[in-house]
Amino acid sequence: ETTPSVDENEKTRFIVELEFVQCLANPFYLNFLAQHKLFEDESFINYLAYLQYWTKQEYARFIKYPHCLEYLKLLQDATFRKQLVAQHTARYIEDQQLRHWMTFIKNRSGGMEPPPTA
Repeated sequence: ETTPSVDENEKTRFIVELEFVQCLANPFYLNFLAQHKLFEDESFINYLAYLQYWTKQEYARFIKYPHCLEYLKLLQDATFRKQLVAQHTARYIEDQQLRHWMTFIKNRSGGMEPPPTA
């Protein structure tokens, strides 16, 4: 059995942290974390603070779901973390995300409605 190289370990860590940060774009995942009291765990809060490096341009360019970076910043606020326990908060955040995307699509398309989905 061979030990993974430092490069392999760093690549794995990068991928795992990237995936986790992007999961934060899902308001219902945030709700799940809050309901399972992870936002009350000081080591988890410290981990979220550590992950702030993803907001730097050299890392943010790998992010596919940019909302996750805003939520990562908001998770530094204890009040926001406490509010996430309520499922209606997750629904509200999801609604705001959808409204943003609809406005974004409309503005990018010059006012045209997006094509209907099948």
